[in-house]
Amino acid sequence: MIILRLFLVLVVLLLVLSGGMYIFTRDRRYLRLAWQIIRFSVFLLLVLALLFVLERYVLMGWRVIF
Repeated sequence: MIILRLFLVLVVLLLVLSGGMYIFTRDRRYLRLAWQIIRFSVFLLLVLALLFVLERYVLMGWRVIF
């Protein structure tokens, strides 16, 4: 759980820095970077949620059956 919190703090920090660089330079590549960070973060969080559901329900249900 601590790794997930550190990941979220890192993502927020990267988004703030990317937004600040866009404000100062008006270079759209920083907005593109922010969008890529958001997409990667959502993808990684969905994978972790799927693994959590897999562990919580499927493997525990398998233990009950056998």
